[in-house]
Amino acid sequence: MSDPRDNGPETEPVIRDNRKIDPETGQARSAMEEQVQAAPPAAPAAGGDAAGLLAERTADLQRLQAEYTNYRRRVERDRIAVREQAVAGALSELLPVLDDIGRARDHGELTGGFAKVAESLEAVVTKLGLISFGQKGEPFDPTVHEALMHSYSSEVTEPTAIEVLQLGYRIGDRVLRPARVAVAEPEDAPAASDEN
Repeated sequence: MSDPRDNGPETEPVIRDNRKIDPETGQARSAMEEQVQAAPPAAPAAGGDAAGLLAERTADLQRLQAEYTNYRRRVERDRIAVREQAVAGALSELLPVLDDIGRARDHGELTGGFAKVAESLEAVVTKLGLISFGQKGEPFDPTVHEALMHSYSSEVTEPTAIEVLQLGYRIGDRVLRPARVAVAEPEDAPAASDEN
């Protein structure tokens, strides 16, 4: 009789999972499940159960491949999100520089070599996806505009940005900074609110 510690070719190692929580589901195991886990696996019949074993292994492989595909998609999505956040953070720091360039252009001080540098910087931030918005005469939208001044006018039919005090910027659908505007409403608005 051989020593039970000797793992010769005729004996297979027995692995018992004594964990109280199932690692796959995260649920507590019942006493019945613990007994099933502790029981050694039955040896497959010679040739008779080969089709069942093949189907089980194929299902395992398909499950693992689906998990890996989902993992790759999740990593790619996270990588894109991190890149977008990094670009948005860097461009947010450049917004005051772009404001200074705009003011210099408005006052006619953007000349010579400084004009070329300004054009190059604006081309680079545009290439990175930065889009400026906010124009005089466009309807006021509180999701992309910040009203700094308010007035009433007979020249408008809806709340309208009558002056842009500071341009707004966005990357894709993400607003980095709202456009700061002066807003005018139709003159009949105060009369209608007094009646209520």
